[in-house]
Amino acid sequence: MKIKKYTPDKSGLAYSVGVTLDRFIKIKQEDFTFASGELSQLLRDIALASKIVNRETNRAGLANIGGAFGQTNVQGEEQQKLDVIANIRFMRALSKGGEVCAIVSEEDDEVIDLQNKSGKYVVAIDPLDGSSNIDVNISIGTIFSIYRRITPVGSPIQIEDVMQPGANQVASGYVLYGSSTMLVYTTGHGVNGFTYEPSLGEFFLSHPNMRAPQNGKIYSVNEGTYNHFDDGLKSYIQECKKREYSARYIGSLVADFHRNLLKGGIYIYPATAKAPNGKLRLLYEANALAFIAEQAGAKATDGKQRILEIMPSSLHQRTPLYIGSVKMVDEVAQYQKNNIAIVSQ
Repeated sequence: MKIKKYTPDKSGLAYSVGVTLDRFIKIKQEDFTFASGELSQLLRDIALASKIVNRETNRAGLANIGGAFGQTNVQGEEQQKLDVIANIRFMRALSKGGEVCAIVSEEDDEVIDLQNKSGKYVVAIDPLDGSSNIDVNISIGTIFSIYRRITPVGSPIQIEDVMQPGANQVASGYVLYGSSTMLVYTTGHGVNGFTYEPSLGEFFLSHPNMRAPQNGKIYSVNEGTYNHFDDGLKSYIQECKKREYSARYIGSLVADFHRNLLKGGIYIYPATAKAPNGKLRLLYEANALAFIAEQAGAKATDGKQRILEIMPSSLHQRTPLYIGSVKMVDEVAQYQKNNIAIVSQ
């Protein structure tokens, strides 16, 4: 019997599809502080649920699952049908996986205790961010944040397991459902992005070691509320216009953040007279994206302090958010610190 040594194909007839998410997680297992396999499986559970939500999103217009559900969530926002569906899908995946003891979701008033005393992790999640954009075919997303519980495994969950600052996150990420579906995550060792290949049903590494430009020429803010901005922020926006920066605001946090992460820019949702505490939620939106931003060399603040240092005081706590390229975040902070008035006034 003859034995032939394997050599990689160089004919070019079959292109390489790359590294799958599962394989990448296994390769990076040693990066996890508590490398016992649970966190790896938890990330796989989230990836599986995101594939299902991707399928539901893609067929929303054909299956009568677009539009409003007819109820409001704890935020006072009208729930969309896909909000409810996505919440169910992620709840099922996280509860069946066995790694999670509690879940905080945008769609639920209270902490969901999974009655899994052996679970080591708490997940905070926005199952479907920007869902009001579904009916007009604009990109939407999922945002998730993972914490290691503080109380001993085997005991009932306590409030301190949930109310942790973002600096305690062991992993966070988002899924962007757009022209292609991407999963981007960090475990505190850089940021990597994976693109979904639907014909194979797999996420493949497409954006290794993602790094945000230190500066940019894109600003993302809802200028419809401009009159409610403080003078410093108004002046900064005017300066962006003078420099002919591009104004890009989709109204879908994940999509706006993802674009600026890749191209350089700043996303701003400030405190205003109408929303003095801002609008975005700390536990399952701002913290997750702030962790990713910092791991990619970007920055995230509430206008006064680092997002990841804020100690939450309530489950659905809101916060202002300035996130993106370091130089842009620092510059707008300087404008607001000095409360620089618009020169023309």
